[in-house]
Amino acid sequence: MATELEKIIAGEQTLNDVIIGLQPQHIESIAMLGYQAWEQGRAEEARAIFEGLTSLDSKSYFGYAGLGAVALGSGSLDEAVEQLSKAIDLNPNDPTVRANLGEAYLRRSQMDEASEAFKAALTLDPGQRDPGANRARALLQGMSIVLAEIEKAAEMQ
Repeated sequence: MATELEKIIAGEQTLNDVIIGLQPQHIESIAMLGYQAWEQGRAEEARAIFEGLTSLDSKSYFGYAGLGAVALGSGSLDEAVEQLSKAIDLNPNDPTVRANLGEAYLRRSQMDEASEAFKAALTLDPGQRDPGANRARALLQGMSIVLAEIEKAAEMQ
């Protein structure tokens, strides 16, 4: 057991790997419960589910993505950036997570980072089917309109 604990501490294995043994489809099902709770406005329940996933498995993409969405929704932008960045490190191919990260940067007034995250979301969704990437498209369009209006106002002065 000491060897397994050392592996967990070193990040070589997770608690799920050593003790629980949930399969990926089970972890995804638990994450879906968290997303459903979030969509129904039960943010604390969703947070508890996602925290549980990351406690069981420090490599839980779904846990970090969910925690990032909950943090974004509550206005905890630093936490959102941290959690969403962890999710992207584990799965760089999710346009919704990229869009959420872009929104967090946008709300922190980090326009370059927001634009980069939004563009990554669009690149990952060339068929324009992902709701998160479509939100990124709308936000990029809005950003360009605001910037154009700022430029017009500056020229008038």
